Amino acid sequence: MKLLLSSLILIISGTSSSLAFIPSASSRNTVSSSTTLSSSLSSSSNDDDVIDCLVLGGGISGSTLAHNLDRLGVNMILAEARDYLGGNVKSHRTSDGFLWEEGPNSFATQPSIVRIAYELGISDQLVFADESLPPWVNHNGKLHPLPKGQGGKGPKGQIELVFGPNGVLKFALPGGLLSVPGTIRAGIGAFVGHAPPPENKEETIREWITRILGEEVFLRCIDPFVSGVYAGNPETLSMKAALSKIARIETISYTIGWNKFGALFYGGLKRQVELAKERKADPPDPAWPEFEYGNPGSFREGLATLPNAIAAELGEKIRLEWKTTGIVKSDDDEYYEATFDTPDGIQTIRAKTIVSTVPAHALSDVLAPVMPESKEIFDKVRNEIDRIGIYYPPVVACTVAYPKKSFKDVELANGFGNLQDLPGFGSLNPRTEGVRTLGTLWSSTLFPGRAPEGYNLLLNYIGGSRDIGIADLSEERIIEEVDKGCRQVLLKNDAPPAKLIGMKIWPTGIPQYELGHLPIIQELEKAESKLPGLWICGNYRTGVAFPDCVTFGYDKAKAVKKFLDEQQPKQTVDTKKKESATILEATALISEKKMAHRVGDVEFDVEVEAEVDVLLSLSTKGMFEGPELIK
Repeated sequence: MKLLLSSLILIISGTSSSLAFIPSASSRNTVSSSTTLSSSLSSSSNDDDVIDCLVLGGGISGSTLAHNLDRLGVNMILAEARDYLGGNVKSHRTSDGFLWEEGPNSFATQPSIVRIAYELGISDQLVFADESLPPWVNHNGKLHPLPKGQGGKGPKGQIELVFGPNGVLKFALPGGLLSVPGTIRAGIGAFVGHAPPPENKEETIREWITRILGEEVFLRCIDPFVSGVYAGNPETLSMKAALSKIARIETISYTIGWNKFGALFYGGLKRQVELAKERKADPPDPAWPEFEYGNPGSFREGLATLPNAIAAELGEKIRLEWKTTGIVKSDDDEYYEATFDTPDGIQTIRAKTIVSTVPAHALSDVLAPVMPESKEIFDKVRNEIDRIGIYYPPVVACTVAYPKKSFKDVELANGFGNLQDLPGFGSLNPRTEGVRTLGTLWSSTLFPGRAPEGYNLLLNYIGGSRDIGIADLSEERIIEEVDKGCRQVLLKNDAPPAKLIGMKIWPTGIPQYELGHLPIIQELEKAESKLPGLWICGNYRTGVAFPDCVTFGYDKAKAVKKFLDEQQPKQTVDTKKKESATILEATALISEKKMAHRVGDVEFDVEVEAEVDVLLSLSTKGMFEGPELIK
């Protein structure tokens, strides 16, 4: 059962214008030489100012998408409302040697991250945590390590996870996180079976975990992780929407013929075999740095190293402080036009395709002109959870430091050593423990160079959908709450006040995948299908974790390139037809004007006269289709 539990936690961790002859200001019917025929024709068919793709939003999703599009040779522009790329990812180095993050602190390493780091030339800046360091759960005034291997590869790693010093067996038997009844209940659900999923009902995370593994596993193991990942409420978060990879394990379990009651362990084992085959079929490039799937990682100078490198790479292809105000489609359906409020006034960009990664709460008015359904979709009322649209609760990332000697002088379980050395990923606080802080990442232990000698650096997350009042507190009060939480879990009674390194208050933090989220996305997909070349994306749709955003950027770039390539033959044919039609229309009109000129009804400027002769000459030589129409 604990092997399953460990796996669950790891998964969590240009338009054509008609030809017109314009009379001059004189009293006679004169064609002005200031608007020549050649310039009129070229403007009607010139697509030079229509780019291939416009990316809206320069967070991790948008910036990595822009990088991948650029590598594929797509003519693109990235527009971002802020004055920097990265969204919630922003790193700072203080003058006294601390490195702190405004948003996420690390990522669970995936090939997409290592790939883009290699492509940007920053793979030498990647840093990875000690694979043996566990996350700790605060329960009954004591820290309990969750199962973790010792960094072994392949079969050795699996043996370590089960039989190692911090393995499953040691956690299950003498561990104090779960009671004996709680362990038995979880074991039955994992190895024997559990109640089937309810029909015609969308389950919350709490309902799903409790049905399969019991209440204790939810309260003491899963609840704190959900709080750490989503800053959300497991009683409103949808299991299939928020934790789809875990929910899928139950479905896989029932595909095993003899597993009639859907015991989850066997589905998890089958999925692990599938993952191993998938990774073997698509191995990492040998030129990349070595890495372990899922191992916590970052960059030497913080996560912002990635978007900063993309900003340097793309240069003038980026538009900062450009806030999107509207999107429309051209009358001939050839392109989209986006309007922006910028420091230089109103600006527009025309593009064959647009990919939006802008947060959902900022989209409905922008999309309304091109997608009338958008306001209804993004302002959807969900009475069952008393929610309108996709909710982004307030979250605070508060980084503080304390001298190492101010931490409790206690030896931690399973031989990990003294708490003053912070041997782990961080500590999580179940809501039942009465600690307001959701979780604390032990930053100075995870990666090198985060704090000067003699200090421990702690990144605390506080707030979320179950503590929205955090947004109303002053910075001083927030620091007090964070300090109080650190003292409850980690510090001695006489520890000095917290040394504030940095704090960021996010009024709209992480999008919540709550009950009714999937129907909203389905409605969005339906509306999107009516607008080829327009994709409405973002972390409210493709995942909130850092690796999800980077993987999205890689996959969506390939989809956009494929769409553009498929449109090219069609556009070439359509363009030729339009050019022929325009020339025929112009030639016929010129023929009439030429005839009128001969009888003295219209006076032509000399320059236009010459162009008329050239065009008629080309027409009669068969260089344009349908010269017979001129007769």
